Amino acid sequence: MKNYVFILILAICVSCAESQMSPAMTAQKVVESFYAKDNSQLKKYTTAASYESFLSVQDMFEAQNSLTSNFKVLDESIENQTAWVKFSTSFEDNPEIFKLIQEDGIWKVTESGVRETSPF
Repeated sequence: MKNYVFILILAICVSCAESQMSPAMTAQKVVESFYAKDNSQLKKYTTAASYESFLSVQDMFEAQNSLTSNFKVLDESIENQTAWVKFSTSFEDNPEIFKLIQEDGIWKVTESGVRETSPF
C-alpha cells in the first residue's frame, strides 16, 4: 500500500513539474523536438497554428538526434500571459526569438502578429 501511495505522489509531482515549465525551458523543448523531428513533443508545446508552420518547414532540415542544441537564453521577457525568449543554438548562426503564450496553464510557442515586435 505504501508503494502505491509513493508512486501516486511521484506521478503527481512529475506531471505538475512538466506543466510548470518556464518559457525558456519550453522554447528549448520546441527547438530540440523540431530538429529531432519529435512531433508529439513539438505539438504539445506549440499552438495549433505554430505547429502547422513548424511542420511545413521541418522537412527541409535533417533530423539532429545526435547533436546537442547548446541552447542558450540571451534574453527573456514575461508579462502576464505572454513571454518572449531570445536564444541561440548550435543549429542556427543567428539568435532566434520565440513568442509564447499560456494555454491551459502551459507555455506554448505561438506565431507573432504581423506588426508585432519583441521587447528586445
